[in-house]
Amino acid sequence: MSVHKEIKKITTHTLQEMKRNGEKISMLTAYDYTMAKIIDNAGIDVILVGDSASNVMAGHETTLPITLDQMIYHASSVIRAINRALVVVDLPFGTYQANSKEALNSAIKIMKESGAHSVKLEGGREIKDSIERILTAGIPVMGHLGLTPQSIYKFGTYTVRAKEEDEAERLVEDAKLLEQYGCFALVLEKIPAALATKVANSITIPVIGIGAGSGVDGQVLVTHDMLGMTHEFSPRFLRRYANLYESMGNAFKQYIGDVKSKNFPNEKEQY
Repeated sequence: MSVHKEIKKITTHTLQEMKRNGEKISMLTAYDYTMAKIIDNAGIDVILVGDSASNVMAGHETTLPITLDQMIYHASSVIRAINRALVVVDLPFGTYQANSKEALNSAIKIMKESGAHSVKLEGGREIKDSIERILTAGIPVMGHLGLTPQSIYKFGTYTVRAKEEDEAERLVEDAKLLEQYGCFALVLEKIPAALATKVANSITIPVIGIGAGSGVDGQVLVTHDMLGMTHEFSPRFLRRYANLYESMGNAFKQYIGDVKSKNFPNEKEQY
């Protein structure tokens, strides 16, 4: 029997057991009640309330503009829908990098006001104090290495990270450090598959990949991308499981046509 099926409520401990048992972890994003309910009922292990809401829900070019209060709004909406999944919330840009006290206050605010289960921070050794301070408050922390979208202006591009040997070595070291600091899991974004596998094999905490190959302990995608609601974004790592852009568009056109032709509402659809 898989760990996944036996568990009524996924916890950070469940994910570590899944890694030990070689059972892959499934993770998707959600930003609202309705979508989160569908995802949770489907049996997902982890829901990420990502700062990708900045792009997906608000139409910003980067993840940088989203605020702490906006993240709490999205996280609260998701939490009200959840029965089983572990919910991880991104600490948005500017709420943890400057000093560890601010990081702790941000994490506490998210946990208290949204009811979320854990937080995610981007970066390695440079955010050590923030991670450790948040953990002292008993708040679980998920790490994030590789392509860290909040640092987009530093990188200047969304291209694959850690292709050069020195950056690859630093990434492996940072992953080990995040485990030492006490992170319960780690996201690796857009790095070579062989490197991601090496990282997953060199630490005991679960490693969840996005564009990091199949040798990691789990996978995460942005829900709106994998459902094909977005259509202008087609990275190599994205598999579309539906084409909702087209099917929703067709439904809307049909509705417009029915209204214009006085077909809707019909006799049975009125009081």
